[in-house]
Amino acid sequence: MVKFGTGGWRAVIGDEFTKENIQLLTQGLVNKMKNEGVTEKGIVLGYDRRFLSKEAMQWAAQVFAAAQIKAYLINKSSPTPLIMFYVMKHEFPYGMMITASHNPAIYNGIKVFTAGGRDADEIQTKDIEDYIADIEDGEVKEVTYEEGKAAGYIEEIYPLNEYLDNIIASVDMEAIRNAGLKVALDPMYGVSETSLKTILLTARCEVATIHDRHDTLFGGKLPAPTAATLHSLQNYVVEKHFDIGIATDGDADRIGVIDDKGNFLHPNSILVLLYYYLVKYKGWSGPVVRNIATTHMLDKVAERFGEKCYEVPVGFKYISAKMQETGAIIGGESSGGLTVHGHINGKDGIYAAALLIEMLAVTGKKLSEIMEDIDKECGKIHMEERDYKFTQEKKENMQKTLMVDKLLPDLPEEIDHVSYLDGSKVYFKNGGWVIARFSGTEPLLRIFCEMQKKESAEEICKIYERFLELEEK
Repeated sequence: MVKFGTGGWRAVIGDEFTKENIQLLTQGLVNKMKNEGVTEKGIVLGYDRRFLSKEAMQWAAQVFAAAQIKAYLINKSSPTPLIMFYVMKHEFPYGMMITASHNPAIYNGIKVFTAGGRDADEIQTKDIEDYIADIEDGEVKEVTYEEGKAAGYIEEIYPLNEYLDNIIASVDMEAIRNAGLKVALDPMYGVSETSLKTILLTARCEVATIHDRHDTLFGGKLPAPTAATLHSLQNYVVEKHFDIGIATDGDADRIGVIDDKGNFLHPNSILVLLYYYLVKYKGWSGPVVRNIATTHMLDKVAERFGEKCYEVPVGFKYISAKMQETGAIIGGESSGGLTVHGHINGKDGIYAAALLIEMLAVTGKKLSEIMEDIDKECGKIHMEERDYKFTQEKKENMQKTLMVDKLLPDLPEEIDHVSYLDGSKVYFKNGGWVIARFSGTEPLLRIFCEMQKKESAEEICKIYERFLELEEK
């Protein structure tokens, strides 16, 4: 059965990610579009470099074609933000991307986008699930790919230039041209290289790339830009004396950064850097939005400039919705996704990379220097993150403990209040916090703790480990 999580539908290839389920999901969306009367415009489909992604896009297109809904297929593996941009720019009612984003290589999946190029929210995805549940045997129809093309219901397009030109027009290319920056790229065997190199070479940066070939196993690593997966990029930046190293996840909607000293910059720090840059150097004004497991350093920067930080549940749909509601200038999450006002309504690692390069050029400072400025102005804090696997029985027990009985361990800090908006989050009176929540995309319990001192954050994580009898992943 197709079930959507916080980042679309993801499943193991050959287990639940099958032609039958892909076409079942597509038929559910077909029925939804028909009932909503939005079939005339058609739909945009894209795919990444994962195993079966292109085939899955074509299988979906065959169902749209059978229903006489025109499917515009982006005919080269592409970044997810490109599909979101195209849906927004050309006012499509829906878009679909075949990707499992940063999940392990054995997974694939589908992200659905709604009007405005937004991630489908839980109301929309529940609606699609309901339509799928109502599909009767034999209702899923398809034509061959060649028949769909011949009938004009499948059209192959490649609008990458339009997307890149939009980014190029929104960053200070002149400042970047004059800065002579050296940039190392790690697409993690994913889909960002063409886009990033085009932008950076146009801006006269010196660019070098590692891990650029097509490998559906992602070099045997998780295609997520984390401290654990970017050692090669760290070494490359240090050895070759690059100004910055930039990595993107499998579908290029998330970003990872190595600074000039070879340090991995946590996604939290990237968000903080960009918000600080937009307000202090570009003169923008407005609030910031973060999810419930993202650094409160954003709150400190907002306060420093007389602005406000809004907190939402995990899931980028909540961030983009809150940004629209509040007029926020930037929003993001601790897993590496962010967006800026005036661009698309979702995560874009390629745009974030371009903005970071602009920041280096405009400020004339190294990444490490800008972070030092922020720490001096706003005060330093430290975050610990832990992931834990569990059995289904263990999950049920933890859910009862945390969310039903609402129990907490004995904690060494005075508690201000507790939120159950998304998981169990404890706010301490000293400004620190800890959250325990289940991942919406993987079978993991995640614990995040942020305190002024590293030792305090580590201690609280260990208290939760003992309290919930956890074994770290």
